[in-house]
Amino acid sequence: MDYSWDFGPVIARFDMLAIGFLNTIKIAIVSILLGVVVGLVLVLMRLSPRKWLSWPAAIFIEFYRNTPPIVHFFWFFYALPVLLSVSLDPYVAAVLALSTQSGAFYAEVFRGGIVSIERGQWEGARALGMTHAALMRRIIVPQAISRMVPPFIERSFELLKTTALASTLAYADLLYQAMMVNAETFRPLEVYTTIALMYLVLLVTASQLARLAEARLTAYQ
Repeated sequence: MDYSWDFGPVIARFDMLAIGFLNTIKIAIVSILLGVVVGLVLVLMRLSPRKWLSWPAAIFIEFYRNTPPIVHFFWFFYALPVLLSVSLDPYVAAVLALSTQSGAFYAEVFRGGIVSIERGQWEGARALGMTHAALMRRIIVPQAISRMVPPFIERSFELLKTTALASTLAYADLLYQAMMVNAETFRPLEVYTTIALMYLVLLVTASQLARLAEARLTAYQ
């Protein structure tokens, strides 16, 4: 194949890709923060002895674990406005889809870390008269956090990659901006090679920061 590479048109429109890059970071950070909140609420419900709390949480988690992420994007963008008679812009719909989806997975990460603590520690603390709140704060949670960190980081990376689906809602993330650049330049090879490298830089940087945070957390403990 005789193909002449030319990144000039892409470089000339790099400001468009930079906007998409920043928008991808923004939506990922907001969705992770909201996802953690959703996950904490879900895990408290999931571990509750009251079935009217644990069952809805279990159903919610299983729904998100067993349905395609793109369906969640379409539901929040196209279906929810019909149900509530409201209009959602692509950013809000994408954040709702990502945060609820990640919250379901984060809840399982949190639950896995908590229930992995040996039952003897639970029983020993109770035998000493420790309250449930003190037991969780002093014994269970500190140990569980170190076990939660690796799967939490892995899930956050998956969320970061899933942000590309926001482009299907016309949200100006990196992939959507790349499609706009490609429509103007007709250089798909150069455009999508460039954004692949930009995603690589983003994920590698996030990976290094996550490893640093994990190392500091381990040293602190």
